[in-house]
Amino acid sequence: MTSAQPSTDIAPLLSVSDLEAWYGESHVLHGMAFDVAPGEVVTLLGRNGAGKTTTLKAIMGIIEKRTGSVRFEGRELINAPSRAIAKAGIALCPEERAIFSSLSVEENLLLPPRVKPGGMSVEAIFEMFPNLKERLSSQGTKLSGGEQQMLAIGRILRTGAKMLLLDEPTEGLAPVIVQQIGRTITRLKEEGFTIVLVEQNFHFAASVADRHYVVETGKVIDMIPNAELEDNIEKLHAYLGV
Repeated sequence: MTSAQPSTDIAPLLSVSDLEAWYGESHVLHGMAFDVAPGEVVTLLGRNGAGKTTTLKAIMGIIEKRTGSVRFEGRELINAPSRAIAKAGIALCPEERAIFSSLSVEENLLLPPRVKPGGMSVEAIFEMFPNLKERLSSQGTKLSGGEQQMLAIGRILRTGAKMLLLDEPTEGLAPVIVQQIGRTITRLKEEGFTIVLVEQNFHFAASVADRHYVVETGKVIDMIPNAELEDNIEKLHAYLGV
């Protein structure tokens, strides 16, 4: 197995180790372990049911039963409630997007509280996602899938979080919107955000990430730097069954 540690002397912003998680009696995570350096984009790749989404939820503390270690900026968060984890500066953009259908774009955007200074302004979010400005008064039910994804990402950018957990942000979206989401992730990285990305679209992941953690049966089984992807493509295809 390739080392799951980043090739850098910089202390990790997020360090997950020996992470176990359960849904009721179902044991889903079996010792997840990985690090993310400040300013990195890393992906969690794996087949459906491997534990990728559960990992993001466990980091955020929204799974009731979890053990192990989740350290962010050197602070242990494994026993912290989800509201404290959000205030520490971590935000989750869930796969289902969680847009409130009865609220307008503006109301959805302004709903989450700011948890730390430095959150992106509404004007900056509109500059990044001009579609949202055009749909400001539209209800959530009136938005396309792509617009809902833009709103879900824009909403967490307001909060001041610097660690973003993005769960399947391109699922079901048209290629032109996927490209826009890719440009957005690249820009966010340039602006100092750190991102953990769960993504089924391997080609998209390869276009934005620094490193890829391969997840199988609730644990990391390999780590592949993006620069070494071409040399490991057959192995990755075997892991992912593509």
